[in-house]
Amino acid sequence: MADGRVGGASSSVGAAGSRPGGLTYAAAGVDIDAADRAVAAMGALVASTRTDGVVGDIGGFGGRFALPTGYREPLLVASTDGVGTKMAVAIALGRLDTVGIDLVAMCVDDLVCCGARPLFFLDYQLLGRVDPAQVSAVMTGIAEGCRQAGCAILGGELAEHPGLLRPGELDVAGFAVGIVERDAVLDGSACRPGDVLIGLASPGLRANGYSLARRALLDVAGRRLAGPAWDGAARTLGDELLVPSVIYAPAVLALVASGIDVHAVAHITGGGLPGNLPRVLAFGVDAVIETSSWEVPRIFTEIQAAGAVDDDEMARVFNLGIGMVVAVAPGAARPALDVLAGAGRPGVVIGELVTSEGRGSEGRGGGDRRSDVEGRRVHLRR
Repeated sequence: MADGRVGGASSSVGAAGSRPGGLTYAAAGVDIDAADRAVAAMGALVASTRTDGVVGDIGGFGGRFALPTGYREPLLVASTDGVGTKMAVAIALGRLDTVGIDLVAMCVDDLVCCGARPLFFLDYQLLGRVDPAQVSAVMTGIAEGCRQAGCAILGGELAEHPGLLRPGELDVAGFAVGIVERDAVLDGSACRPGDVLIGLASPGLRANGYSLARRALLDVAGRRLAGPAWDGAARTLGDELLVPSVIYAPAVLALVASGIDVHAVAHITGGGLPGNLPRVLAFGVDAVIETSSWEVPRIFTEIQAAGAVDDDEMARVFNLGIGMVVAVAPGAARPALDVLAGAGRPGVVIGELVTSEGRGSEGRGGGDRRSDVEGRRVHLRR
């Protein structure tokens, strides 16, 4: 991509001279020609994500991007993530064309929690053997995710590691950079008791909790990826587990741009609501979530039943159907819901912010699940 994908191997003669039949990089397991073919094949995909800020074309040592004009005091915001063991499901099914969407989502939806607009994305692909078809499939998803997020693929790397990974095995990491005006940063400091919490639906696991999901469904329950997701399901378990992550960034940015009083945004990934919402709460503020306010997707109840997973463990591992939470001023809930629906991401009111009970309090009654991060807590009312 914009960066070279695999380190070159020279064919020049060393001090000892050329020895016929000597070792080559390819014989050691690194196929530079295959990597070159893979990079050449991704040109159209990269081009499909190009934005006005991109300077130059792929193939150089570094990707270049011109900062947008019109900012008084811009801040750059960076994020990195992967897709976890969702990749194991994709590899087992031979379907790698959607994990790239997950990769982009995990990064850009972190950026938007700061109010940042995604500018560009880079990826790192680690493979046991470079297979141009595999690389193309992964890049297809990455390009789709970047188009959805409105950011450009600016660079990346293909790394072939024979002996570390077997042929057919791979992993990916993503890196995203966004921009936000300094005085428009969302950091949770504006949160107040009485703020309304709006949840945005996640139809699946996104890219979190797959180690537990796989152990429960495949190992403990002996389910097959090719079998039905559950009795009477219209699609397979593999289909259900590979549902691509929703990319919320455009809808959240539309909400912020609308002028509605947005106080905080939390991306619900690994750690669930109890682990992620406290990261954007102000000191002295707790969140109360009414878990009956949305429908939990069936796949989560299947995981829970298959592994006899208790409610608290489910809540701290999975998103349970809420992939993003937005905190708005009390009078802004209805307008916010309208803007989100207009942006294609309908939301639902799932709770509110309240004055913190402080450390060591007795809580709010039976059935609560609390997460304590520097005094900020989440109470899940079931």
